[in-house]
Amino acid sequence: MVAATAMATAASAAAPLLNGTRRPARLRQRGLRVRCAAMAGGAAEAPASTGARLSADCVVVGGGISGLCTAQALATRHGVEDVLVTEARARPGGNITTVERPEDGYLWEEGPNSFQPSDPVLTMAVRTSLAPRRLLIRLLRRREIEMLNGLYARAQVDSGLKDDLVFGDPNAPRFVLWEGKLRPVPSKPADLPFFDLMSIPGKLRAGLGALGIRRPPLGREESVEEFVRRNLGAEVFERLIEPFCSGVYAGDPSKLSMKAAFGKVWRRLPKPKGQTVASFRKGLAMLPNAITSSLGSKVKLSWKLTSITKSDGKGYVLEYETPEGVVSVQAKSVIMTIPSYVASNILRPLSSDAADALSRFYYPPVAAVTVSYPKEAIRKECLIDGELQGFGQLHPRSQGVETLGTIYSSSLFPNRAPAGRVLLLNYIGGATNTGIVSKTESELVEAVDRDLRKMLINPTAVDPLVLGVRVWPQAIPQFLVGHLDLLEAAKSALGRGGYDGLFLGGNYAAGVALGRCVEGAYESASQIYDFLTKYAYK
Repeated sequence: MVAATAMATAASAAAPLLNGTRRPARLRQRGLRVRCAAMAGGAAEAPASTGARLSADCVVVGGGISGLCTAQALATRHGVEDVLVTEARARPGGNITTVERPEDGYLWEEGPNSFQPSDPVLTMAVRTSLAPRRLLIRLLRRREIEMLNGLYARAQVDSGLKDDLVFGDPNAPRFVLWEGKLRPVPSKPADLPFFDLMSIPGKLRAGLGALGIRRPPLGREESVEEFVRRNLGAEVFERLIEPFCSGVYAGDPSKLSMKAAFGKVWRRLPKPKGQTVASFRKGLAMLPNAITSSLGSKVKLSWKLTSITKSDGKGYVLEYETPEGVVSVQAKSVIMTIPSYVASNILRPLSSDAADALSRFYYPPVAAVTVSYPKEAIRKECLIDGELQGFGQLHPRSQGVETLGTIYSSSLFPNRAPAGRVLLLNYIGGATNTGIVSKTESELVEAVDRDLRKMLINPTAVDPLVLGVRVWPQAIPQFLVGHLDLLEAAKSALGRGGYDGLFLGGNYAAGVALGRCVEGAYESASQIYDFLTKYAYK
């Protein structure tokens, strides 16, 4: 449920959610020279005329979290000076979309909503110092603290956001809609006997599975549904895992690969534990904006990649359409952190086999609908000590509602709504409801409002204040059965074609959670650095 409240924290927040129907405000375009990180922030030189030519040790295609963190890791961890990040849109951050209405006190997200603070994202936000470590020690379990110690040592990165971190209450409840009622989810095994989300036989079946009394594996790659039903029983799947998959992947668990989508769980059954989520004072967009500021002139916005070719010598030539005209970049290495369907089109002239494999990844549509109600609109039975408390709620597909889940944004983090109002972020669509792309904004709001009045909002309450409706036609990549084989096929095709130094990254390669995108970026940076080291001695 924690990951579900982040909604895929769904990301190239990297980027699972690209090409939304709104256009963000244009940011200031930076200059064109690529030089080392020690430039002290001086103004970069622009080309005198169209047809400018640049060079770089590595070009990172895509300015989402995956791309930005790859460039940051190359520059700060590996000392690779000439790095260039190119982004076709006018702002960095991929699907991270924070919107603020300061005139009335609203701040909301239209992509991922949060991240797990045990994720590598923290290494991008806080300095290795006693202050944030003391804060984290109060919030995280021993196992998570040990993990963070290693991450602090691994990533010497300071984006200047340590004072802007905000955390959700780790004791806040999560809910699942079942038989018309929002039922709290147990946060640890000891809670299980006292929760009414599952029947006694269902609890016994889950307990036996957790102890190792289960059917043998099927002898092939299992879907999430097959794995969970075999190991923990039908009720765990129908009342916990199915809504979880809807919240995290907006996916169909009968088709999602257990090995690809939940690799760590596939290797070892999880033990439920209470966790929290985190964001920043002014929303998730603070992170990509801070990394972009740190990288300075290395980040190029509104640069559209039109082609990539193998150089006559070593490396690659990338052609861009930019606000200043056509720019050509000679690169020793390239990493594509853009969505697979975009990478497929660009790479097809180089390798049709790689392009075909990349084109087969599926991205279903998802809409983020943000609404606000007066506090008195919440049903009394849903209040705790007179307040709406908790992370949010998930809705199994069997329960007769369209909305995948709802995040209690104003309860989760401070200063997200004015006094007396509640802010709710709702996700609708996904692999099992692709028809949302044909609905109007009003129809999406009506569907969400109708669902909320069935379990959270009083049926007679006033109409909601609609703050934002963002439709992502191609949202979160689905890690379906065969996903890892397709990814390996794309990489192998590039290798067979002799395209050394051309890497694939991003959320479809690393994972959709925001933290996994950051972790994957570090892994990619290490691979690129190893290649460049060998490249220098050829």
